Amino acid sequence: MHQRLLSYLVVLLMFSINFTLCNWAIKNSLDYGAVTFSTILLFIAIFILLERLMPYKKDWHPTIPEWKRDGLYFILVILAGAIGQGLVYEIAFYFAKPLGAMPLWSEIFLALLIATFGGYCFHRLGHSVPFFWRIHGIHHVPNKVNLANNSVVHSFDVIGSTFCSQLPLLLIGFSEEAMFIAGMFTAIQGYFIHANINVSLGWLSYIIACPESHRLHHSVVYEEAGHYGADIVLWDLIFKSFTWQDKKAPKVVGVEDSLSFPPTESVLENAIHPFRPSYRRSITK
Repeated sequence: MHQRLLSYLVVLLMFSINFTLCNWAIKNSLDYGAVTFSTILLFIAIFILLERLMPYKKDWHPTIPEWKRDGLYFILVILAGAIGQGLVYEIAFYFAKPLGAMPLWSEIFLALLIATFGGYCFHRLGHSVPFFWRIHGIHHVPNKVNLANNSVVHSFDVIGSTFCSQLPLLLIGFSEEAMFIAGMFTAIQGYFIHANINVSLGWLSYIIACPESHRLHHSVVYEEAGHYGADIVLWDLIFKSFTWQDKKAPKVVGVEDSLSFPPTESVLENAIHPFRPSYRRSITK
C-alpha cells in the first residue's frame, strides 16, 4: 500500500510540474522549444534522484563509463530530433492547412491520440520488419533499463518517430499550443518509462505507460514483451500488445541474439549497423 501511494505521488508530481510549466509557457508566450528542452533536463534530474531514492534494481544503476557513453547518445538524440523537426516543419509549410476553430483541450486530446498512434505504429514497425529492427534493436541491446540508456537509440529511429508522430499533426493544422502540450507529455513519458524506479501504478497502468510495463517491453521473452506505446496504452489494448500484470517482471532484458549488434559503446559502428545486415560480432570482441 505504501509503495502504491508513493507511486501515485510520483505520477502526480510529474503531471503537476508538466502542466504548470506548459501553462506558464503559453501565458507568457515563451519559446516552446526552449521550454521543452529545459523541462526535459529538469525531469532528467528528478528521475536521477528517484533512481537513487527508490531503485527497482540497484545493479541497473549506470556506471561512470555508461554515463559518458549515454551522454554522447543523448547529444546525438538532440541533434537528430532537431533535424527531424526541421524536416517535418519544412514539409508542413507547403502542405498544412489550418484546423477549424475548436477548444484547446479538445485539440490536445485529439493531438495526443494521433501523435501516440503514429509513435505506436513506428515503434511496432521497429520490432516486426528486419531493416527497422536493425535500427531500433540498438536501443534494446543494453541489459539494463534506466534513465541514462533511454538515449541509446539510432538517429534514424528519432527522425522516423518524429515524422510519424508530429507530421500528421502539422498537416492537419493543430495549433502550436496543442502540439507543444502533447509533445511535452510524450517527451517526459519517454524518460519516465525508462527510469529505474520502483513504482507500481495498479489501475493507472491501463491508461498510461509506466516503468513496470516498459521493462516488459525490453524482455527477451517475446510473449511478455509487447507494450509499443511509450505514452498511453490505448493502442496496445486495441491491437492486443498489452501484456502487463500487476507486479509482473521481465525474466531478462536485452536482445536474444546480442551478437547480431555492435557493442553499445561503439557509437560509430551502431550508426552504420542498419546498412550492413550481414553483421555479426565476434564473441571475443
